[in-house]
Amino acid sequence: MRKKATSGKVIRIGSIPYDAAAERERNIVGARLAELRRQTGMSLIEFGQFLKINGLNVGRGGLNKWENGVTVPNAYQLLALCAALGVNERLEYFTDSYRALLNEEGLRKVEEYREDLIASGKYKPEIKPRNVIRYIEKPVSCLAASAGTGNFLDEECFEMIPFPESSVPERAEFGIRVAGDSMEPVYHDGQIVWVQPCDTLDIGEVGIFICNGEGFLKVYSEQDPDDDIAEAYTDSYGVVHPQPVLISYNQAYEPRVISPNTSFRIVGRVL
Repeated sequence: MRKKATSGKVIRIGSIPYDAAAERERNIVGARLAELRRQTGMSLIEFGQFLKINGLNVGRGGLNKWENGVTVPNAYQLLALCAALGVNERLEYFTDSYRALLNEEGLRKVEEYREDLIASGKYKPEIKPRNVIRYIEKPVSCLAASAGTGNFLDEECFEMIPFPESSVPERAEFGIRVAGDSMEPVYHDGQIVWVQPCDTLDIGEVGIFICNGEGFLKVYSEQDPDDDIAEAYTDSYGVVHPQPVLISYNQAYEPRVISPNTSFRIVGRVL
């Protein structure tokens, strides 16, 4: 159980006291490192070469500063030192509280027993799987849909682009880039939106539309047609259908009312 550190008190991890400032002042890490190096019989240059082979690139000058307490290894360098010097499971070796409980012969027997346990394969720790990002390729339109005054879109041109699978909605069949600011603050210039193809939308849904060959990203709405154009929206059964209206989130843009002579179709629903 970790005890909360308070000003003026020594930090305790379990039952081991650790005063970082005092240990730094007494250069405990440097002294332990120098002791380990001397046990190997290597010079600073040889020791640096040995550490480089083990993934820690530190020169003679850097090692000398560590041993003399001028500087100290960072956390990753200290872990690399532990691994290279065979004390990776005894990090406390670099603390003043460390006291050897076994002589060299005892440590050798412990290491042999450890190797036997590893070799048996019975005592492997459970390895938690890392979060793996899965990617999926999706078609993205080479042409943008305007969140403004309209972009030419009425042709099929797509490029396959990989995306994190979790970022693509389940029903999306393709993506399309936004151009303009009429759908701010929800949709932004350059953003890729995902589209489910369909030919009808409910009022209030955001969709991709083509009007006279120009693509739009807008909110779908409807209104009753004026009397002078109602005939254009009346079917063979005499039913008058509503007139489509495209609305922007950005109130600086007026609604776009689709006139009877406009070539208009719904491309799909923005997910």
